[in-house]
Amino acid sequence: MKVSVSLLAASLAAVSSYAVADVTESNPVIVTATRTAQTADASLASVTVITRQDIERSQAQSISELLTGLAGIDSTVNGGYGKTTSLFLRGTNSDDVLVMIDGVKIGSATLGTTAFEFLPLDQIDHIEIVRGPRSSLYGSEAIGGVIQIFTRQGTGKPDAYASAGAGSYNTRQVSAGMSTAQDGTDISLSAARFKTGGFNAQKPTPGPFGVDEPDKDGYSNDSATASLRHRFDNGADIGANLFRAQGHTDYDGDPNNTNFVQQAVGTDLGFSPSDIWRLTLRAGQSQDDSDNFKDMTFSSRFNTQRDTASWQNDITLGKDRLLTLGVDRQADHVIGDCPPFNCVYTVDRRTDKGLYGQIQNQMGNNDLLFSLRRDDNDAFGKYSTGNAAWGYAFSKTLRLTASYGTAFRAPTFNELYFPNYGNPNLQPEKSKSVETGLHGKQAWGGWDVRAYQTSIDHLINTVCDINFNCTAANVDEARIRGLETQVSTTLAGWRSGLSLSITDPRDVATNHVLPRRSKRTLRLNTDHSFGKTRFGMTWLAQGRRFDDAANTVVVGGYGLLNLRAEYDLSKDWRVRAHLDNVFDKQYETVHNYNTPGRSVFVSLGYQMR
Repeated sequence: MKVSVSLLAASLAAVSSYAVADVTESNPVIVTATRTAQTADASLASVTVITRQDIERSQAQSISELLTGLAGIDSTVNGGYGKTTSLFLRGTNSDDVLVMIDGVKIGSATLGTTAFEFLPLDQIDHIEIVRGPRSSLYGSEAIGGVIQIFTRQGTGKPDAYASAGAGSYNTRQVSAGMSTAQDGTDISLSAARFKTGGFNAQKPTPGPFGVDEPDKDGYSNDSATASLRHRFDNGADIGANLFRAQGHTDYDGDPNNTNFVQQAVGTDLGFSPSDIWRLTLRAGQSQDDSDNFKDMTFSSRFNTQRDTASWQNDITLGKDRLLTLGVDRQADHVIGDCPPFNCVYTVDRRTDKGLYGQIQNQMGNNDLLFSLRRDDNDAFGKYSTGNAAWGYAFSKTLRLTASYGTAFRAPTFNELYFPNYGNPNLQPEKSKSVETGLHGKQAWGGWDVRAYQTSIDHLINTVCDINFNCTAANVDEARIRGLETQVSTTLAGWRSGLSLSITDPRDVATNHVLPRRSKRTLRLNTDHSFGKTRFGMTWLAQGRRFDDAANTVVVGGYGLLNLRAEYDLSKDWRVRAHLDNVFDKQYETVHNYNTPGRSVFVSLGYQMR
């Protein structure tokens, strides 16, 4: 989902008196919030953009480390690197977040979640995070929001980079990439390897179903990306991109190790039939494959193949109005195999077709957005969603926003068709969300405050009878209220960002807090340059959470301090080091699962300049 020059110009011309095409490092162009190009400040939605510079500055080594503690984002990890990672956006379930790579939807259609633990940061150029419902543009899963990952691609000029590093827990990393450009054609290639010996993922647990495997649970990931794009003199452009990660991860239990593949392939064509009309065609395919083993014995296989296609039309109706009309098609195919048990799905394919429309309008100091979508799914029939948003600019430095949106999540193949568990009569989970916010920009920096409430009906849960025969059913209802605050500034040379999230996610029937979500999270990032040397720190503090729906198992809160430094050896070469969990805090995000103690990592990097 790359942004063409003509589409960018048309989109920016039609949105927001508050931030008209003021593209800067702190106000980048985004495409995920509206499926059209706009600056982050112009968006009526709550958005965050994490650039390649942010990733390198943070020295994070996983998406969980990079995102946890940003406004509205929480996560849990069942052990160290490469272990099950659940991401909660605005307190919603981990399967209520839509994830894309370069415009291609990814994730498991059997579990309904995305394997964030297998997506290497070495291959990522930037990430766009949109909070709040977006089913009116993207369909299923976008209840909590959308996360779109953009891989490293050509920059319009020759480029080359490489890095290698090593650190605690026998962790090693190496990556390299290059891109070239000539006569309107960009080509890029990159490859990376990450490997760690790890530590024992799970503490011993008693009982007949307990786990006691006091070993080191390692992880390895080999990844590659490739992209090709050509821009024609008439403004048309065509491109293709590939992302692939494969490897192996160890953990505790039965099974206790997995071979995995994550892949996304996409192509797109954009051109303008007239001065006011931009037409974009896209097609893509993603894979989420896992072969699971107990020691060396094959245990199960669960594969997802997702084929997507879209036809989008962006029509500029004067300088203040942009109309978007489009059609999406998605086809999911799953494979289940777990001998000697029956894991063959009674239905292993389904198709969803979506028709959507959106209008963005600017009238004086007012910005308006309306969107509607109608999905037709093989599993449950037709479903409609919508979104309405309004913004009012009191001045060039202060804007008020308000929005209302509906969204849904389609039941997974496990919930619908897994043998002796699935329920083909399930209805989709559905949500209603309201939000209001205030956004300001001052000479010293910027700030953003958002308050929201999301109500989710028909939540799918497991119901068991007295004989422990269990099935999936629409039985629960949740209500989530939250407040998000973001502040960024540069004081005395220190570039700082503060995020505070207060979330109250509750089961309506029991008034219990939804499991594994902290109600309070604070994150502070600050960095300073001293000539060739840069220092930085991240402080993350989270309150307690409950590990179970009954709120009987408490996971304590914690605070972590991470330090980092880098030094320019020359114009092209740089050495980096970071010390995580400085005070060697013993903590958990999931009950009985270990987390890394004090650890260090040092790397040497090359970037052609």
